[in-house]
Amino acid sequence: ALNKAGVKYYDFDGKETSLLKVLHDNGVNYIRIRIWNDPTNEKGETYGGGANDVAAGLEIAKEAAQYDMKLLLDFHYSDFWADPALQKIPKAWEKDKNDTEKMKQNVYDFTKDTIKKFQEVGADIGMVQVGNEISQGMMGIMHKTKANVWQEEEKSTIIDSYLSAGARAVRECTPDALVAIHLDNLNLGMYKDAMNAWERDNVDYDVLGASSYAFWAGKNMLENVRKAEEYVASRGKLFAVLETSWLNSQKDADGTVNMANNTNGAVYKVGPQGQADMLSDLYNAILSNDNGLGAFYWEGAWIPVRAG
Repeated sequence: ALNKAGVKYYDFDGKETSLLKVLHDNGVNYIRIRIWNDPTNEKGETYGGGANDVAAGLEIAKEAAQYDMKLLLDFHYSDFWADPALQKIPKAWEKDKNDTEKMKQNVYDFTKDTIKKFQEVGADIGMVQVGNEISQGMMGIMHKTKANVWQEEEKSTIIDSYLSAGARAVRECTPDALVAIHLDNLNLGMYKDAMNAWERDNVDYDVLGASSYAFWAGKNMLENVRKAEEYVASRGKLFAVLETSWLNSQKDADGTVNMANNTNGAVYKVGPQGQADMLSDLYNAILSNDNGLGAFYWEGAWIPVRAG
């Protein structure tokens, strides 16, 4: 979306170049591509925030393949952002929302068809995420009565059947890829509830992935990462941070409201050095345990430009 809007990227010599080449030349070996089902309205207009449908993902994947980058495919199973507050079912699946068997088939078919398309363009798929930040629900099934959806057996059983359908498609298409399930936090109580539910329903996965932003997680983030990772290891699973970032600036660069306006006691300076320091500390924390894989930065390409 930024490229199409005319935003330009430059290397350290000030030469205009491809963003993915800049990332590759500086050691980035793995990128995460979010996948929305149909992020457009009846007029063909996007809802904002890019048009990350399969076609857009394939454009990125083709170029990433030139630089031998691995891909994490991040299935939201939604037409727009899926996060703890909103897990909206795709428009095309709305008619099937009360039919669990059809919904499982929808997840399986969409996952399998999409992975095959990425394989056809030469993508090196290292990991596949079934769902995005599903801490409180997925595909329109949200918690209401307990502390989290994983304590609600009836709902979590249905969600787990969708996770299993996605995982089965991954195993059949790309058996060497890791299957990840993504929660938005480092809450050990929720980890226990979720992992118990997944174990109860025999959900097939390799990685528990977390979101962890230092400007929200505060000064205890690194300690909490280590604790979360140790708990995940005790359950026999790998761990990764699937979303993290730090502030480059608190100034207004694009005429829109900033998502983060304070640092919640985190120790890093605002600016590029603070970003480097946060990432170094985070990687060291993650790699302190044998089951720690690494972290994905969300979203390094998404630079602010002046409105218009």
